[in-house]
Amino acid sequence: MTSVFTEDGRSVGVTVIEAGPCTIVQRKTKEHDGYDAVALGFGAVRKRALTRALEGHFRKGGVEPRRVIREFRTDIDGVEVGQTVTVDGFAAGDRVDVVGVSKGHGFSGGIKRWNFSGGGASHGSMIHRQPASNGDTNAGHTTRGSRRPGHFGVDSTTHQNLEVVRADAERNLLLVRGPVPGPINGVVVVTQTVKR
Repeated sequence: MTSVFTEDGRSVGVTVIEAGPCTIVQRKTKEHDGYDAVALGFGAVRKRALTRALEGHFRKGGVEPRRVIREFRTDIDGVEVGQTVTVDGFAAGDRVDVVGVSKGHGFSGGIKRWNFSGGGASHGSMIHRQPASNGDTNAGHTTRGSRRPGHFGVDSTTHQNLEVVRADAERNLLLVRGPVPGPINGVVVVTQTVKR
């Protein structure tokens, strides 16, 4: 993340996303695959890092191998294999949804995972960071959906309705206001927002 100044003089925190150039590596059709979609490839990859199946897949399409492949089913009319998609489709003021995999926190307690307040901190309390009652013990099992310690993070997360502050077509950079899910250098998918 960084901060930039807008034209009206406001300083806003933005996340810089390297958005392309992406290549159309496959066109799926209803007759052949059962549904209509395009597969978009991003990021260079060494040839020796590919499996034989993927190598043949890219060779058949006549495109350069890509590290990440994602499918899209909407707004695909007139798109053909080999075309390049850049940030030209976005402009300042657009609203986008950003989908990514959230950071992993391992096995976490209730305070970190669910924002529990914790117990008393004075002498003799002995329940400083422990969760409280687990509910009915007669049932013999933990109720589904109860907020307990456990694995935290590494979930598919969507940040909706984020504002595009700037689209730099020369460097293929997209500046989106606010944070996006995932770690630094993580892979995200940017689409037009579903919240009009």
